[in-house]
Amino acid sequence: MDFLPLFHNLRGRSCLIVGGGETALRKLRALVEAGAQVTLVAPDIAPAIEALAKEGNPELVRRCFRRRDLRRPVLVIAATNDARVNARISRLAQVRRLPVNVVDNPALCSAIFPAIVDRSPLQIAISTGGSAPVLARQLRGRLETLLPAAYGDLVRLAERCRTRVKARFANSNARRGFWESVLEGEVAELVFKGRADEAEAALVRRLDAAEDRAVGEVYLVGGGPGDPDLLTFRALRLMQQADIVLYDRLVSKPVLNLVRRDAEQIYVGKTAGDHPVTQENINRKLAEFAQQGKRVLRLKGGDPFIFGRGGEEIEYLAELGIPFQVVPGITAASGCASYAGIPLTHRDHAQSVRFITGHRKDDQLDLDWQQLASPGQTLVFYMGLNGLETICAQLSAHGMAASTPAALVEKGTTPRQRVFVGTLATLPAIVRAQEARAPTLIIVGTVVSLHEKLDWFGEPGKDLRGQSGSCADT
Repeated sequence: MDFLPLFHNLRGRSCLIVGGGETALRKLRALVEAGAQVTLVAPDIAPAIEALAKEGNPELVRRCFRRRDLRRPVLVIAATNDARVNARISRLAQVRRLPVNVVDNPALCSAIFPAIVDRSPLQIAISTGGSAPVLARQLRGRLETLLPAAYGDLVRLAERCRTRVKARFANSNARRGFWESVLEGEVAELVFKGRADEAEAALVRRLDAAEDRAVGEVYLVGGGPGDPDLLTFRALRLMQQADIVLYDRLVSKPVLNLVRRDAEQIYVGKTAGDHPVTQENINRKLAEFAQQGKRVLRLKGGDPFIFGRGGEEIEYLAELGIPFQVVPGITAASGCASYAGIPLTHRDHAQSVRFITGHRKDDQLDLDWQQLASPGQTLVFYMGLNGLETICAQLSAHGMAASTPAALVEKGTTPRQRVFVGTLATLPAIVRAQEARAPTLIIVGTVVSLHEKLDWFGEPGKDLRGQSGSCADT
């Protein structure tokens, strides 16, 4: 985080702008709207600024900047067309520990102006740290279309009723749940329609009927293969309202970052041969937290019902009568294959696809190799990195041609994705030479031959393919 977002109360406080052109005018309007008392120093001042000054704000000082101008303000803005003057103002202000904004020069700023979506008292600030202000304005435009103008009225309604709601609910989780239902349901819709009195009456009715206890629930959510853009809307909504999160090793950090900031996070990941938290213990924790009235997010990589043991978890919850929701996620096979440009089925190559766990138990991989070696299908092995040699050898031994295309996708759908392409005969050596690391996914079948033609993801991940057991970057 390059800048910490803060909202600065400037009402009635002194601010300084140095510069009298169009750039200074833009900053001036923002400060005046925030209620600041502005002094503007410049030898030449634009007519639009002079027009504002006739209303009493800003105070105009028609001369060049002087050091003593920094005695009173709590915020300084350098908006001249002279880079040396701007740099001097920045240096002097920072020596005095005054927040300073130098327009169009982030390196000299200790404070920056975001693009603002204003639904006062609700405000949303968007910043690129000064790197791409046009992008920030574009994002602001998108948000403007999504947020009704009456959102400010909804905030004021919440403010009027806040004390009453707090008195009604001793349980903070119950109180939070009440507000979430109010701010997304009938009450909010009445506000947006301009019927504020009816909205307040509806809120009071709901408050009188509400119980002062939180109802616990478990959200079993698939976090997808890594790219946060692949989350469903429902997954994101539940991630934002959970009180506590139990997450797996395969949940990517960008996905985890989308969980509500103040939610408690508990890591319950397992790796091959290392299970510090048993599945039985995870089941118990989910139930215990829900029975305490908490909304529990069980966040899994991929899809919770595909090699995720999600079925075991909700079976345990169902036996105890604990409410739960299941949100499917994009499984690794779909996500990684798509990002690698490998269609899992294709009319000319494969008419079916099989998902197989490649995890070895007691150093054995006990599968129906004869069935797996049948033609006309694509095989996708989850958790198969350690068993790669066995997989390739057994498929070849049971009739699949050694020249059958095969690929291993490492850290699929993330910026660190790498795709290793070879055959049953060559892929193990390619993967070991490049020191691939989990999580990985293995795809076997002639559909892999389409990778070079259909790969759209490309860099920053790399495509590593083998020729007669060798490996070369492409």
